[in-house]
Amino acid sequence: MLIALLPGDGIGPEVIAEARRVLTAVCGNKISFEEAPVGGAGYKAAGHPLPQETLDLAKRARAVLFGAVGDPACDGLERRLRPEQAILGLRKELGLWANLRPATMFPELADASTLRPEVAKGIDLVIVRELTGDVYFGTPRGRRTTETGRREGFDTMRYDEDEVRRIAITGFEMAKRRRKRLCSVDKANVLETSQLWRDVVIEVSADYPDVQLEHMYVDNAAMQLVRAPAHFDVIITGNLFGDILSDQASMCVGSIGLLPSASLRDWRGALGLYEPIHGSAPDIAGQGKANPLGTILSGAMMLRHSLDLDDEAAKIEAAVAKALASGARTADLGGTTSTRDMGEAVLAAL
Repeated sequence: MLIALLPGDGIGPEVIAEARRVLTAVCGNKISFEEAPVGGAGYKAAGHPLPQETLDLAKRARAVLFGAVGDPACDGLERRLRPEQAILGLRKELGLWANLRPATMFPELADASTLRPEVAKGIDLVIVRELTGDVYFGTPRGRRTTETGRREGFDTMRYDEDEVRRIAITGFEMAKRRRKRLCSVDKANVLETSQLWRDVVIEVSADYPDVQLEHMYVDNAAMQLVRAPAHFDVIITGNLFGDILSDQASMCVGSIGLLPSASLRDWRGALGLYEPIHGSAPDIAGQGKANPLGTILSGAMMLRHSLDLDDEAAKIEAAVAKALASGARTADLGGTTSTRDMGEAVLAAL
């Protein structure tokens, strides 16, 4: 089974290298890899953040393991050529509309959370974020000069009922397989888009009588994530709110470097793109300081959701927990373990 490796920029190549070593150790010849440039590396190689050859590889692969994009040297480029457009392009071209971002508190890291240990210890949640709608993709959008000569920027928040329904089904299906609690996050008190979201989620809930549904405004959800995060099981929300809440959840469990994600076009799996939720961190690139665990755990999600290798995925997750229990800590977790040595700790735990 072919895996497309897209390391990208900054720390991307470093963390992808460790994930590849772990995946090879667990899966052997069940999988193979092919690497291609993306993001700033793609622009430098082929004049575009998502070169056609890279996109072709992603389409013929069984799954994509993605590092990170973002290069300060490309900040002066027009928007369509900036590194960040690569991930947006992949989501669109591959039809990846559901983003799964689990956040689980490793007991060994309770002291690394920004929350009190007694609050953080019960965190075990999944944020299901819609990926291809909302203000990131809605039209019209742009910038203009008004009649009074003032510059103005505008974006459109937009969803149709089919987009909401499929993400709602994804959330209910996940909740049914977990603790049977689903929280739908919106801003229905002020946004028409959110009112449609809530109406459709309620309609879908009729097919899942065994799942407890609650609705929460996004501002309250942000507060509850730091006040009582153990309350949540599965959260479904739109693109903008999900982007913000999932980064917040990462700090609740200790570091953004720990969190994996999966971007899927079907809740049952099939082709997917897997990546840590952190950025390219150019300030520490090449220094061996990056935490590879988010990427390694993204690889485990890839095995489970796209390759039907549940046992191998569970082995990787257990090895990560064992490596942390042994005391391995990268700089973001308050330690001195290098990127390479954290990979070694996971391999030793296997």
